[in-house]
Amino acid sequence: MQQEPQKRSRRGLILLGITGTSLFGIYAVVVPFVVPAFRKHCLPFVPATPRQLLTVMRHLKCPKRSPNSSSVVDLGSGDGRLVIAAARRGFDAVGFELNPWLVWYSRLVAWRLGVSKLARFYRQDLFRAPLTRFDNVVIFGVDGIMGDIEEMVVRDARPGTRVLACRFGLPTLVCDAKHGRGVDSVWIYDIRASAKE
Repeated sequence: MQQEPQKRSRRGLILLGITGTSLFGIYAVVVPFVVPAFRKHCLPFVPATPRQLLTVMRHLKCPKRSPNSSSVVDLGSGDGRLVIAAARRGFDAVGFELNPWLVWYSRLVAWRLGVSKLARFYRQDLFRAPLTRFDNVVIFGVDGIMGDIEEMVVRDARPGTRVLACRFGLPTLVCDAKHGRGVDSVWIYDIRASAKE
């Protein structure tokens, strides 16, 4: 008779353990996707469309000095698809992403595809990304952050850098070209020394 309450108690503890572990797992996965919505600069993860990727890849700048040494940075790299596509074409490609799950996922995919030496991912706020060493800067932004992105690019990118703004253009810089329409729009800016004055 005494074993029945012990069995119930053990089942209750097991159920409590399973529930607690499940809640912790859900919390650990969901929080990195939700917390960015409460930051000053909200940039949700929205995967790039195949058309956007194709347009960006067509317009990445390859310096004449050495086509194999061109570099690309994706600010807010999400699942890493642009960085990996650029690495597969021989670019030295870097992605900065705040969500740790997306960083680890991107690293895993790059490793699986054999491009982990050219495609590197870092967990970092995109507004702290060092831009001076890159030939190409890509941002899949939202309207509310493009003014701050423009300030950062004008301040930090060296003359000759190509900026590809996807979905939304930079508010005051005059673009050199625009391709696509709607969510597939890509604005192309070549940073000149005069933009820094």
